[in-house]
Amino acid sequence: METTGGPEVTAIIPALNEEEGIGPTILELQQVLGDLVVLVIDGNSTDGTVEIASRMKAGVVRQDGKGKGQAIAQALNYVNSNTRYVVFIDADFTYPAGIIPRMIDFLKANPDVGMVNGNRFEQRFTLERAMGHAYYVGNRFLAFVQYMVNGIKLRDPLTGLRVVRWEILRDWKPKSKGFDVEVELNYLVERKGYRIKEIPIQYRRRLGEKKLRLIHGLPILKRIVLNAW
Repeated sequence: METTGGPEVTAIIPALNEEEGIGPTILELQQVLGDLVVLVIDGNSTDGTVEIASRMKAGVVRQDGKGKGQAIAQALNYVNSNTRYVVFIDADFTYPAGIIPRMIDFLKANPDVGMVNGNRFEQRFTLERAMGHAYYVGNRFLAFVQYMVNGIKLRDPLTGLRVVRWEILRDWKPKSKGFDVEVELNYLVERKGYRIKEIPIQYRRRLGEKKLRLIHGLPILKRIVLNAW
């Protein structure tokens, strides 16, 4: 159920066993943005993720299913009515929250832009060290396929840092259950007639265990094809 009241920015953080990264991620958001709603969708963690998030005054919702896409679908039901901008950010402290005010300002100044993404691919060698060579190559391949199949040209279509206008997301019912939700969101924004802006960011090494595996590239590829249909 949608809640009422609160600030104009809501940050959604899907999390599963992220006790190392969730605290620094929430703290940085609060320091940078001040008055915002932080909403953690927890995929039934078995570590201290929930306790840390709750202690830092974040709203915590236990996920009914599993997967990042399902977590985001559930989170959208809890966005308050005063929200204008939704921040999606991963729980592993890889993405710099310091860039988010600039992303929000860009949306305010450009009504034809529906989403601003953090682009990790400006510093190739730094990124390869943080991400790993195989993941770097996989991301570049999927960016090419999305452009060829969906006509969406993005340097970093799978980024985990985005700021989106709430009006775009309000009636969205994601079909994706997992990491393919990123390309579904790209398609949604463009299908609604908005542009997507990318801003370069410095990607950091994650805190905690990596959840994304190379095998997850297959459902992402499938989602790109389904979007075309």
